[in-house]
Amino acid sequence: MSGLNAPHPCRIYGIRNCDTMKKALVWLDNAGIAHEFVDYKKAGVVADRLPHWCRQAGWETLINRRGLTWRRLDEMEREGLDETRARELMTRHPTLIKRPVLECGETVLVGFDAERYREVLS
Repeated sequence: MSGLNAPHPCRIYGIRNCDTMKKALVWLDNAGIAHEFVDYKKAGVVADRLPHWCRQAGWETLINRRGLTWRRLDEMEREGLDETRARELMTRHPTLIKRPVLECGETVLVGFDAERYREVLS
């Protein structure tokens, strides 16, 4: 699939002030790939998109275990996590989701890796 000729523009989900988001947005702009930015904290789309993201990328990939939101969770919430509980946490705390989440058709990329973007979108 070529990102340039995708039938629908890519959607990139995250929060605006994230440095990784900024890098991904610049990369997409420089590559000429049409995209729509969706702030998932403000838009309230997480519950609707999570099933698809989990199927495509895996819930373990989606959880940002390095972020402040993860560290602020109660230890009981972090232990013994399964997909159901992870989805509940990500719905309640969208900033638990690793950024960005890029959807292009059925393809879902989590996090930003310029080489991976190039492989998948070029």
